[in-house]
Amino acid sequence: MNKILWYVADPMCSWCWGFAPVIEAIRKDYCNSLKVELVLGGLRPGTKQPIASTQRKEILHHWKAVKSATGQTFCFDGAMPEGFIYDTEPACRGVVALSLINTEIVFPFFKLIQSSFYVEQKDVTKPEILVQLAAEKGIDSELFLRVFESDEAKKQTSIHFEKVHNWGVHGFPTVIGQNALGYQFLSRGYCSLEMLCLQLDNWLKT
Repeated sequence: MNKILWYVADPMCSWCWGFAPVIEAIRKDYCNSLKVELVLGGLRPGTKQPIASTQRKEILHHWKAVKSATGQTFCFDGAMPEGFIYDTEPACRGVVALSLINTEIVFPFFKLIQSSFYVEQKDVTKPEILVQLAAEKGIDSELFLRVFESDEAKKQTSIHFEKVHNWGVHGFPTVIGQNALGYQFLSRGYCSLEMLCLQLDNWLKT
């Protein structure tokens, strides 16, 4: 299969959570036409300071906009409690670590992190939470933690972020098609399934 669809996303990006049903449908409906690969975006990697109350209100405003536009479930009350540090690197690295163990469940694990954060209000910046989520997918906890904390996982996560930067991607979700002619942006930011299918079908004809 010489056509690849690169899905650039971050598990702690609200619009990516809104886009989850779209990319899931694409993976199902186009499985015989192309290969879908996930690239971790790095929305807020390395953040050290807890979010301020004004920033929390701004983020929740975005979440409500996503819920309104996509119908995805969010739990707002108690989200991002005082002292919460919105560092998306651990969650991204968790997905990378999982990919180093079992590539077959990368997308389900990515979605599990999303739902755990947005619906169940789990702090997915914490390694112990990511270990629990990996265990839900049948991954041995000690193995996952060992890989998660490894230099290789950190290196591969940085490679993901660097690839996104080199592509000139500044927002998530982003969908990029790759074929013999090169790369083509099919979607920058959220779009509906119908719109993406239209773009995708036109691209597949090239």
